[in-house]
Amino acid sequence: MRIEYHRTLLADRVRNAAFHEALRRVIKPGETTVADIGAGTGFLGFLAAKLGAKRVDLYETADIAAVARKLLRHNRLNRVRIAEIHSTEVATPEAVDVIVSETLGNYPFEENIVETLNDARERFLRPGGVIVPRTVEQFVCPVVSNRFYRELTVWDGIGYGLDFTPAKTMTLNNIYVRIFAKSDLLDGGDAAQSWDKLSFSQSNRTTRSGEVTWTVNKATTIHGLALWWSAELVPGVSLSTGPLDPATHWEQLYLPVLKPIPLEAGQMLAVRLRSTTSYDAGTNVAWGLRARDAKGRELDRQSLDLAKGYLS
Repeated sequence: MRIEYHRTLLADRVRNAAFHEALRRVIKPGETTVADIGAGTGFLGFLAAKLGAKRVDLYETADIAAVARKLLRHNRLNRVRIAEIHSTEVATPEAVDVIVSETLGNYPFEENIVETLNDARERFLRPGGVIVPRTVEQFVCPVVSNRFYRELTVWDGIGYGLDFTPAKTMTLNNIYVRIFAKSDLLDGGDAAQSWDKLSFSQSNRTTRSGEVTWTVNKATTIHGLALWWSAELVPGVSLSTGPLDPATHWEQLYLPVLKPIPLEAGQMLAVRLRSTTSYDAGTNVAWGLRARDAKGRELDRQSLDLAKGYLS
């Protein structure tokens, strides 16, 4: 049981405060029923109970559910109950007014929140009910600093007459959790663009894709991509993992390039991203980059895929 992981979640005051405020806005004391899906220690469900929810159902399959039971008894929350089962496996769920799920990763959908909430919206939520979070939007920004790329290309300097290029290629077909400064990003991060957005009020595809373009206004070199997300929990309450936002336990993701892409003023970079997630196969992300000159002529094309970064 990874209790230390849950400690880092509960140490995240930005996260905790945002979810508390979101629940406060949607719970009517003595009336609202709540399902906390992927409950972990039960913290969000416990908040709902403290805010006056009529009934709170926790769903958790991991070993941490045993800790949640102890915490439930210790805090004497008699309107809360725990089911040690994945919500998708509940045969006849009792309907609720609010579903809350904080099963978000550094890549937001790596814990299968899309598939889980598709099911929960159909089977758990009363008509007119609320899902928290309400939306998730993903952002991408070119990385202009070379410090992350340089870290990953130490294979070039092994020496002794040896060439480790195949290992380097595998390294670059991977995704890395990093923290970016403004100076690492194109236009200090102001160049970030949305490439994907979904609302949990409707059924969503577990495959996500998008394409964005930039025209640079001065000479620069692209060393990869930075990814992060923003979630609107309820109208007026948001939570973001961006480098310019208040720090949370989540960090940004670095997607490398196969080789740096130099661009002159007026030249264009196009990026296409695609992700797939499933309970059985996990998460895969692929990213492609194309550079063109001012007349549209292709200067460079690169294609990377997380699947290529694993030993087979």
